[in-house]
Amino acid sequence: MSADQPSERRIGVYVCHCGGNISDYVDVEAVVNAVKDEPGVAVAKHMMFACSDAGQQEMEKDIAEQKLDGLVVASCSPKLHVVTFRGVAKRAGLNPYEYSQANIREQCSWTHTDDHEGATRKAIALVRGVIARTKLTEPLEPLVVETTQKALIIGGGITGLRAAIGMADIGLGVFLVEREPELGGWVGKFGPMFPHERDGRELISHLVEEVRKRPAINVFTGAEVVTKAGSFGNYQVGIRVSADPPETITAEVGSIIVATGFDAYHPAEGELGTGLAGVITLPEFKELVDGSDGKLRHNGRPVRSLAYIYCVGSRQPGGNEYCSRFCCSAASHVSIKVSELDPKIRQYHLYRDIRTYGNFELLYTEARKQGAVYVKYPDDAPPVVAVEASGSLAVTVRDLLSGDEELEIPVDLVVQVTGMVPRKNEEMVGMLKLPLGRDGFFNEIHPKLRPVETMVDGVLIAGTCQGPKSSAESVASGLAAVTQSASVLKRGVAELDPLVATVDPDKCTWCGKCVNACPYGAIEKVSIPLPPPKAGPRRPHDLAADARAANGREVATISEAGCKGCGGCVPVCPENAIDLRGYTDAQITAMIDGLLQEAIA
Repeated sequence: MSADQPSERRIGVYVCHCGGNISDYVDVEAVVNAVKDEPGVAVAKHMMFACSDAGQQEMEKDIAEQKLDGLVVASCSPKLHVVTFRGVAKRAGLNPYEYSQANIREQCSWTHTDDHEGATRKAIALVRGVIARTKLTEPLEPLVVETTQKALIIGGGITGLRAAIGMADIGLGVFLVEREPELGGWVGKFGPMFPHERDGRELISHLVEEVRKRPAINVFTGAEVVTKAGSFGNYQVGIRVSADPPETITAEVGSIIVATGFDAYHPAEGELGTGLAGVITLPEFKELVDGSDGKLRHNGRPVRSLAYIYCVGSRQPGGNEYCSRFCCSAASHVSIKVSELDPKIRQYHLYRDIRTYGNFELLYTEARKQGAVYVKYPDDAPPVVAVEASGSLAVTVRDLLSGDEELEIPVDLVVQVTGMVPRKNEEMVGMLKLPLGRDGFFNEIHPKLRPVETMVDGVLIAGTCQGPKSSAESVASGLAAVTQSASVLKRGVAELDPLVATVDPDKCTWCGKCVNACPYGAIEKVSIPLPPPKAGPRRPHDLAADARAANGREVATISEAGCKGCGGCVPVCPENAIDLRGYTDAQITAMIDGLLQEAIA
């Protein structure tokens, strides 16, 4: 349909109740009545759940019977159901890129729960704006790129090792890069682990042996990924190997899985006794317990009593505000191991909240059964660790479970139950364009719908680099990344969204501003031939112009596979030579006009 004839469109508009999430605050019938007579609207309905099978089938039927050439769904965030409704359009014979979604849940009903009339007016404006944009949509086809059937896995811990094995077993080549001299990560340092009681060192040894059995896996230890070029499906990465002399190896891969793990929180000097003799962190204590073959001793002295201080480095206002999730379970598990070594050792767990989620609650119960004492302290009054005149340690804490009584507990050892913190690697973050969350961990697109994908196509994240997890959860996310990656690479081709930026070479004068604005390195300079010289007598300055024409004219070009459709290059172009498919200047202007129509009314 021509863009200059928007009134000829036949658009179907469907407003969702979302089971009350929208209709409790927005009058959805009023929204339908307000837009049903808009030019180009052929069908306007409201439905309880647009994303349900029944809702999808009704839309498909209308598209076929009413010969709709545009689809607007007013419901929740496009992040949730853009794939769902594109599928509806495709199954009904409508180009999926002529579907648009109006977010009247997160951007309207949930935002204005105290103003139903205002929320309804805003919903009408949002839907009108999206209808106006949809009138100017054009059929688009996905970008098809060939893919290299190999993957790069960064990180040789339990997540990376298991992912490499899974990838090789599917029939894909793997480059496994580990920065440390040996594979294994944190798990390779541990003894028995919860909840399966398998020895971490033995587990890693088994995985490394399995990796060596698979010739499709190329392992690089003491190595780092230092460069990345190309685009999704065809990346060229540089791997710097610490040889003598160091060398850089180039590998061609179709996808990249980042499994770089975490760092343990290091308390500051003086924080909860840090620096005092007998104060250690949970990882250090775990190593001490795993290495004990009889009585528990620290620095040659027997340990008869100890106190665990929870939430060190986690859930701190102004600091790491997130919960590290594994710490409570890990502390309860190591407490059980201590009791197995010597049931006479007195153990005190000083906690704010116990979060042994799932079946790990059994560890907490078992630790208490074996005699561990749990003391709940206030959020604003952490324990105080001091050295007595005798040289032994004493922990002072308020116990909320015994009437807020202050207790002084003499102990031989204090264990700081430290959490996970993001591992710093600014060079890799910049090179791969990895998005960071507010907590500093790598950010996935959606925690439920796209839990291992990033905004960069073909770059996936797995394990504790994206947030605190147990070892089992890390392996599960690693295998999810394998599945997501292999689903594309095994086909040999991949389809990408065509909603990318384009350059009008007739307008572009190559100023370079778009290159600086692109965070993905998808724009570069190219030369194009100038128009042929005019016929007729040639003057001296014409001859100079002919010489310049022979070298061509410099303009910007955008890699469709590398562009992510962020639109950052569009507003910086002084010649207005760049537009964004699906969100053109004309479409955005039409949306604004549609929104203002309700405001003026």
